[in-house]
Parts: sequence; structure tokens; C-alpha cells
Amino acid sequence: MNGKSKRLIIAIDGPSGAGKSTVAKLLAKRLGYLYIDTGAMYRALAFKAKEGLIEIEDEDALSKLASKIKIHIINRDDQTFIICDEKDVTEAIRTPEISRLASEISKKSGVREELVKKQREMAKAGGVVLEGRDIGTVVFPNADIKFYLDANIEERGRRRHQELLAKGQVISFEETLKEVMQRDQNDMFREHSPLKKAEDAVFIDSTNLSVEEVVQKMLDFIELRKGRIN
Repeated sequence: MNGKSKRLIIAIDGPSGAGKSTVAKLLAKRLGYLYIDTGAMYRALAFKAKEGLIEIEDEDALSKLASKIKIHIINRDDQTFIICDEKDVTEAIRTPEISRLASEISKKSGVREELVKKQREMAKAGGVVLEGRDIGTVVFPNADIKFYLDANIEERGRRRHQELLAKGQVISFEETLKEVMQRDQNDMFREHSPLKKAEDAVFIDSTNLSVEEVVQKMLDFIELRKGRIN
């Protein structure tokens, strides 16, 4: 994009294991945009809650923690670092336990309100690719471009399992698949901001596509839309 182009807000939503993070990172890099992993913010909050021995049912305490927590997302050398209250928690927030806690915490309306404020502040200037589960429906319903990325459940389970094994975690495929299915249930049927495709989002099934192929589809669509947006 040239210097005269509007710096867009691009939303990517979808379920666990659909490839959102990998795709969003590469798309942001190709566009020269900031990549914002909103799911990592819920994970960071879950990590801090566990560290502070805050009960998962205590919505008031969790909401207060969400309001005061300082989360920075740093993109450097093709890597994304999550800094929470000046501590690098990038690896610590990627365990199955933190995933489960984050899924439970994300159901709390007070928590979501506080983190959505932070997400909007981070992205208000544009030139961002945000990925999560309610970006195009709640966080930025007027985002310039929205994508909904999905894949079949077996493929999503396989990807998540490979990710965990690569991090040295010992877990079976069956356990991982069960975790992904439970996360789907939590995300799609929670009362506040459930995971769903925005009506104006472009649907992409990544089951049989490489990361490069998905990103190219997105870039092609962005190029088509660019003239109408600027």
C-alpha cells in the first residue's frame, strides 16, 4: 500500500486451530501493519489471575484486574511477544491450563468490556490486523475488512496438537481434540460476545490450504476492496 492509502482495520475471526494467528501475522507483515492477537490478551489475564490466586468465578476481581493490567504486543523479527506488566509471558500463556482458564474468563462481560477498551485503543489509528473471536462482530463491527477463517474439526485438532508438541508439551491427539471441541462450545455458546461470523465477513475454509494460499486470498480481496475504501 502506498503512503496515500488509508491504513485499514482488518478483522480476522474464527475458532481455535483455524490458523488465525499464523495467517494474521503474515498478513500484517505483508501489509506493513501491526498484528494484534486479542486472544493472547485473555490468556495474559488468565495467567495473572492464576498467579494472583483470583477465583475464576470472581467476576468483580477479574474485571478490576483487566482494567489495571498493562499488556503490550511487540512484533519483532517475525516473532510476537506478549508483555504483561513488564514481564514476558509469551510462552507461559500457551499451556492447555491457561487456554482453559482464558476460555472461562472470556465469558465474563465485565472482563470483555475492559479488554475491548484496550483493543480499541491499540487499533484506533488503523494499520492493524486483529485476530480473535469477536473482532468483526463486537470489537470493531465497522472494521474496513473482515475475514472469518475456519477448518474442519479434525484438522484444527491436528494443528493444535502439533503446536503443543512443538512446545514440548506431552498430550495425546485425542485430548487435544477434546480440548478444541470444548473451546468451540465455550466460544460459540457463551452469553456475551459469542463466536460467530459477521454478516459482512469473507469466509475462508483453510482445511486444505497452506498459510501462503490463505494469505494470498486475503491480499487479493484487500486489493479489490482498496479502491472502494480509500
